[in-house]
Amino acid sequence: MSSNLKIAISGKSGCGNTTVSKFVAKTLGLRHINFTFRDMAREKRITFEQMCALAEKNPEHDKFLDSMLIILSSKGNCVLGSRLAIWHLKDANLKVYLDASIEVRSMRIAKREKIPYDQAYKETQLRDKRDHSRYMHLYNIDINNYNFVDLIVDTTKGDQHYVAESIIKAARELEFSC
Repeated sequence: MSSNLKIAISGKSGCGNTTVSKFVAKTLGLRHINFTFRDMAREKRITFEQMCALAEKNPEHDKFLDSMLIILSSKGNCVLGSRLAIWHLKDANLKVYLDASIEVRSMRIAKREKIPYDQAYKETQLRDKRDHSRYMHLYNIDINNYNFVDLIVDTTKGDQHYVAESIIKAARELEFSC
């Protein structure tokens, strides 16, 4: 792979950003960068929900997290998996958006969090609205507009290996075209 390859992977909650970006990075021999509010919550010894509530009240949490991700990825040779990776990593060689319906994402979240589907659906719907509003306010980023990316992967068409292989194939094609 290129000596300065940067892959940015974004998608809403439940699309597999973390799992897929980790697999892509490992397969391509790149650094994996994926620090999230879940990680920040663990460090602060609070719940994820509490961390999200703090971020909604104070934009410094988002700004800190996002600036840290940008700094870490500036060195290159990385896969950045985050909600805003495709917007923040402006010089990414490959920008990928992972897509899935709210129903599919809610099913995955229900399974991951071991909660009822109805609860996961309501929480996912609320989180999508909060994230959209927060990112518009903070950065003027419309997370529902990702038509500028190099690759959109419908994550309902296969498992995480299918999704990762789609990205790896695109990265290798990019490498050969340079």
